[in-house]
Amino acid sequence: MSSPNDGPSSKRKRSDSPSPQDDGYPPTSRRRSKSPRADIRVADVDPVRKAERERQLAARVAAMELEKSDKPKDVEKSREFDAQAEFAKLVGSRSGGVYMPPARLRALQAAASTDKASPEYQRLSWDALRKSITGIVNRVNITNIKDIVPELFSENLIRGKGLFARSIMKAQASSLPFTPVFAALVAVINSKIPSVGELLVTRLVSQFRRSFKRNDKIVCHSSTTFIAHLVNQSIAHELIALEILVLLLEKPTDDSIEIAVGFIREVGALLAENSPKANASIYERFRAVLNEGTISNRVQYMIEVQMQVRKDKYKDNPILPEGLDLVEEDDQVTHEVQLQQELKVEEGLNIFKFDPNYLANEEMYKSIKAEILGEDSEEDDESGSDESSDEDEHEVAPEKEGIEDRTETNLVNLRRTIYLTIMNALNYEEAVHKLMKVQIEEGQEIELINMIIECCSQERSYSTFYGLIGERFSKLNRVWTECLEQAFNNYYTTIHRYETNRLRNIARFFGHLVATDSISWVVLECVRMNEDDTTSSSRIFVKIMMQELMESMGLKVLVERFKDPEIKHACQGMFPTDVPKNTRFSINYFTSIGLGAVTEDMREYLKNAPKVILEQRRMLEAQSSDSDSSDSDSSDSDSSSDDSSDSADSVDSRRPRGRDESLPRRRRYSSAHSRTPPRRRRDSPSPPRRRRDSPSPPRKRRDSPSPPRRRRDSPSPRRARSPSPLPRRRRDSPDYRPSRRSPSPPRRRDVSMSPPPGKTRDSGYRNRARSPRRESGRREGRYY
Repeated sequence: MSSPNDGPSSKRKRSDSPSPQDDGYPPTSRRRSKSPRADIRVADVDPVRKAERERQLAARVAAMELEKSDKPKDVEKSREFDAQAEFAKLVGSRSGGVYMPPARLRALQAAASTDKASPEYQRLSWDALRKSITGIVNRVNITNIKDIVPELFSENLIRGKGLFARSIMKAQASSLPFTPVFAALVAVINSKIPSVGELLVTRLVSQFRRSFKRNDKIVCHSSTTFIAHLVNQSIAHELIALEILVLLLEKPTDDSIEIAVGFIREVGALLAENSPKANASIYERFRAVLNEGTISNRVQYMIEVQMQVRKDKYKDNPILPEGLDLVEEDDQVTHEVQLQQELKVEEGLNIFKFDPNYLANEEMYKSIKAEILGEDSEEDDESGSDESSDEDEHEVAPEKEGIEDRTETNLVNLRRTIYLTIMNALNYEEAVHKLMKVQIEEGQEIELINMIIECCSQERSYSTFYGLIGERFSKLNRVWTECLEQAFNNYYTTIHRYETNRLRNIARFFGHLVATDSISWVVLECVRMNEDDTTSSSRIFVKIMMQELMESMGLKVLVERFKDPEIKHACQGMFPTDVPKNTRFSINYFTSIGLGAVTEDMREYLKNAPKVILEQRRMLEAQSSDSDSSDSDSSDSDSSSDDSSDSADSVDSRRPRGRDESLPRRRRYSSAHSRTPPRRRRDSPSPPRRRRDSPSPPRKRRDSPSPPRRRRDSPSPRRARSPSPLPRRRRDSPDYRPSRRSPSPPRRRDVSMSPPPGKTRDSGYRNRARSPRRESGRREGRYY
């Protein structure tokens, strides 16, 4: 056994911590030893060691002071070394190196300014040129482009044309809405320095070819957009645009058709003006692709929209936007770059290279700059001097108002704010409360409504969240109600531009607003339900909206609301009663969507339409007959002075016209002296003759039970030709022509066919045969 003092191999056992309970049981938990307190300090009790430490500290301080006194000489040497090292880094690097603080950069410039032809100085000037061109390009917009152009010409664009092409391509790719501005800037520079424009067009065509082969849709889209605006500015020839379109439409895919639609939307106005035949062939190819159906529905819809843009003559995509027509047509230089030719991209112009003739080239560009800007500067000086000389004579011109932002940057920011506010709201009340705090300028209220509807249309299915937002806004202020009504009209007019799902959401949104009376029902007056004024999209829109109304209100209440006089007047286009064709179309449409109850009035109109049309025709004929009767009255008044024999002859001449078959029979019966057959024949005269010659219907009912008895008891035919009553009856007869259409003559005819029983045929006539005028009138009725 080894003893405890055998050596380092022996280990000391850890002693157990004292336990408050010394009962032999192990502790329930492990106890940690207490750490020493922080306020315990170790006293320095050795004065010798303390004195040694103080002496060493004093020696260090003295050494540091000596180093400070000798430092300036060493710093100058180190600076010379650092400057040379930095120059070596700058010359050897490709992109200009890492960030350099301004103080060090100024020191390097001061060191290199001693020799302006040195590589170091050229490299520093190259970096300064690159930064200046990039900054100027990034600051350009439609309002300050005229101020940016002279500032850009002050830089050496001949030396930095590669830098300019690269920076403007990057800026355009990152902000496509500013492409027309960049194209206008390039147009101004190209008119003075054509090599810059040629290099830019070459690089864009090369970039498009590479991106097309790599299927890079984003780069391809940005390149084609820039090329389109360069073609509009006459920097590139329209032949390159046609070649790009042919390439994109040769093997149509969703991406290629989408890029082609965007490209022709920008350049289509120019092609329609300068190359109408080629433009027509391009659209024929679009139509063929649309009919083939090999592309998705989304892209097919894009082609349809582009067809509509063409019909509208590119009113939203002019050749040169307002404010960007800066170069005269004669001053512009057009570059004919083809798609299949070899292109010299000259990538080496982006990299710094030492120029042995640097100073001579700089002086040459100064002369070019003076030639470009010199005339303008002289004109400015002359105009300034003229204005200074005329200050005392003329009043000071008023200051211009604030800068007008036509880039719609503020509008884009407003839409972004509204969208984020809606998306971050938990319920519609919170959304309305936050949206009311958004600062909206006067006249931009419609943008808020449009954003609410757009957010609603983007949902996969309709959410009542948006309908409640619109309902709350309409109840807050009348301005929002008017905006919602205006939005209904706008969206119904352009509903064919939306996909089916978006169309469904928009229709249900407006159906909710109409059902809750958030907007007036009068907005439905823009709906014209007929075959000519509707499309498939508009019919789907009306169907979904009406179904939403029926679900919210019920069919019975909906029918009652449509019977309201004001709403009925506003919905005349939806329920037409003007043309039977339109009425049938509307009836079939609403019946097919389950709303046949609202078509009762139209069905009634369609049922009575023939009668109404016939009545209108009769009224027109009556008016024409009245005008004829007035003419005949004037002619009859002139002939009333004729003798009775002439009138009797005229009556005899008219008898065959009244009834051709009855005249021979009367002659046969009169020769046989048999009165019975003539009475039967006269009992059934034709209704037109009795109605035409009767003076008035009441007089017929009073006078006689049947005309045959009068004929039998008449003394002689000479009495029937009495001259006195005949002219009056002729003069009065045209006034009773309209009575032919009265419904009463058939009843009289039936009565005249059968005399009443219990009376002899002669008794009724003998009581009233004393009036010869009345008798002659009835005898004339046989012939008329």
